[in-house]
Amino acid sequence: MTRPKSDVSATALGMTPIVGQAAQVRAFGGMAGQAGSPAALTRMLEAMAEMKAASLGGVIDQAVAALQKDDFDTGGRLAIQALEMDERSGFAWYLLAIARERAGDFASSVKAYDKALMLIPAHAEVANDMGRLAYRMGLKDTAEKLFAHFVAANPGNPEGVNNLACAVRDQGRYDEAVEVLRPALIANPEAAVLWNTLGTVLAEQGDPAGCVTFFDEALRLQPDFPKAQYNRATARHALADTDGALADCNTAMAAPMPADEIQMMRLARSTMRLTLGDLGQGWADYEARRDPAFGDVTHYLVERPEWTPGDDLAGRSLLIFGEQGLGDEVLFANLIPDVLKALGPNGRLTLSLEPRLVPLFERSFPKARVGAHATFSVDGRTVRVAPFLDEAELAKIDLWAPMGSLLQDFRSGIAAYPSEPGYLAADPARVAHWREVLKSAPAGPKVGLLWKSMVAKGARHRWFSPFTLWEPVLRTPGICLVNLQYGDCEAELAHAEAQGIDIWVPPGIDLKLDLDDVAALSCALDLTLGFSNATLNLAGACGAPVWLVTPQACWTQLGTDRYPWYPQARVFTPTTYADWPEVMARMADELKATFPAS
Repeated sequence: MTRPKSDVSATALGMTPIVGQAAQVRAFGGMAGQAGSPAALTRMLEAMAEMKAASLGGVIDQAVAALQKDDFDTGGRLAIQALEMDERSGFAWYLLAIARERAGDFASSVKAYDKALMLIPAHAEVANDMGRLAYRMGLKDTAEKLFAHFVAANPGNPEGVNNLACAVRDQGRYDEAVEVLRPALIANPEAAVLWNTLGTVLAEQGDPAGCVTFFDEALRLQPDFPKAQYNRATARHALADTDGALADCNTAMAAPMPADEIQMMRLARSTMRLTLGDLGQGWADYEARRDPAFGDVTHYLVERPEWTPGDDLAGRSLLIFGEQGLGDEVLFANLIPDVLKALGPNGRLTLSLEPRLVPLFERSFPKARVGAHATFSVDGRTVRVAPFLDEAELAKIDLWAPMGSLLQDFRSGIAAYPSEPGYLAADPARVAHWREVLKSAPAGPKVGLLWKSMVAKGARHRWFSPFTLWEPVLRTPGICLVNLQYGDCEAELAHAEAQGIDIWVPPGIDLKLDLDDVAALSCALDLTLGFSNATLNLAGACGAPVWLVTPQACWTQLGTDRYPWYPQARVFTPTTYADWPEVMARMADELKATFPAS
């Protein structure tokens, strides 16, 4: 009997469908303290003594001793034993929550914390620990409320203030986060953790030069502070001091720290190594996103052997999952032609991709089977499946891999990147259609325009210039600007119109959803220019002319002054951090030279 399709199984398991997110390098604010820390457990025991909860004292003492030795199984078992004696013991529920959290069982931990908080609401330590767990699970608004509860009970507590500021910062309320930190810094100027978190607020606002000052202060106060060392590394990388960034990152990673933090640092180090052109170690470190301890890890429900570097693919059946963002799926697909060669005439390739990409990839790789992946949230964990494959079809798969992992073998050096553009194939009939439609647009060379990404949270926005700075490009005489920007862009189009700038909007196409048609439209244009987002990657992968605006120290340039993924691309990079006016002026000059006005 064959297994039901994965999407049916997912529903039965109580999975919530979600949009998968790319693993992002982030600064560590970070959460101060740890569930079950010696100080927290000491405060709990003192509170128990005050409440005369001696009837459970022996078992509770044993559970605490086990947790202090990081023996979470024993600590959890003893906490359950205490609950069998008194199921309304808030302290036993608290210990069980700590044990389950430290063991990685977040779903059970949340329930236990919730029970503890209900039974001992005056013990604010529970709220602080539960807030840290909510923060780790991405529930920033919930975490904020729990930290606020702890701070109200412990005014000025540096740990609580720090954690509250982090939760506020991560919701984009930067000024408010600074105001949360300000009185605590005045009262505790020696608290390195607070200076570090203040630095991360500036980093998230796109001020790497300013935030380095605060990371330096944190390290002056506490030289053995790996989070501050790592945060300074990410700031130095943004400022194109990649050698210094790598040195800082290596120093930070040498210190003892939780597994999730070491994997985040390893992911950041991968981008630094790739920026320096060290593809071997860079792609090896990029595997951090696959480590179970990585905070944003995606779990793949595939009960087949996973591919490992060096595996011989000749004659095998390989399943590849697209991963990260949609643009990354397009970018990494650069290696698929070489994978097909490695599989040979007797091999079979199955591609599980973002649903909107399926038609384009079916045309581009007719020898492959192509289907849509589906992504779900299960107890706070991201899970991806290939619902178009049933049990019998999966049984025929020899190996599977996330697409980015294959870069270790197939893109281990710059020479491995293709010299000819165009590994995706737009629909020729639709390209012809758009060429005909474009005849109704204003006269002049047709130049597609992109200026933002729909994924621009936190520090990521520093990779994109404000639309208002595009004016020198938009006023290039003799060209017809064609809007390719997906998502909500009405305000920018209205702003351009108010300035007397006409940006032609192509009719009858959803620029976010109709990606096969977007690929055809880009191939009908004379040029597409903008920042790296899904549409620009589609144009580049289809071999269309593209001009790409990148930040300094752009890791996807792989240590070169070009864009190896798309050999036809021209790259425009600021000479100093975020000097977008200089880039726009230079690009406007190049447009005039390329398309002289008649």
